[in-house]
Amino acid sequence: MKFGVLALQGDFREHVESLKSCGVTAIEAKSRDDLESIDALVIPGGESTTISKLAKSFGLFDVIKDRIASGLPTYGSCAGMIMVANTIIEPASGQESFGGIDISVRRNAFGRQVESFESDLDIEGVGGNPVRAVFIRAPWVETWGEDVEVLASVNKGGSEHPVAVRQGKVLATSFHPELTADNRIHKLFVEQIVQA
Repeated sequence: MKFGVLALQGDFREHVESLKSCGVTAIEAKSRDDLESIDALVIPGGESTTISKLAKSFGLFDVIKDRIASGLPTYGSCAGMIMVANTIIEPASGQESFGGIDISVRRNAFGRQVESFESDLDIEGVGGNPVRAVFIRAPWVETWGEDVEVLASVNKGGSEHPVAVRQGKVLATSFHPELTADNRIHKLFVEQIVQA
């Protein structure tokens, strides 16, 4: 089984290392051949508008969209969450997502770079101690369909906002687990979504 990390922009190298620490084969996916050879896809954090534009420029946008729609297990973190959302609230001009999970997300919902933060989260399906979650210009989920499981939320301004969600074979988090030494989110993706 081969995992691909979309390697157009963002922290794809860190995701490759996190996946390898789970004992699986992981490659940087940056071509049509790469994308057609993988069994699961990770879309990293970075800048969602740039990822969208580059995917179109390199002729990969429709390939990714079609593979996700046809059941490719996919995990998106931060910008990746935006890219797998069916709806982006107030998208940048011309910005599109690949879709795959019935959520609407707000970009930079927690604020700008200077308002980045870390938080300990209890995440459904992840045992042991809370997961240290790193939020950098992170999105949050504003609405979600009845088939979407909310795995974790963060309270901001007196309201709970989902920051980890799953629908079928698609997992998304607002935060960056690849920036910590804790690979339990990647293990959740590998073991409970892909290998299951």
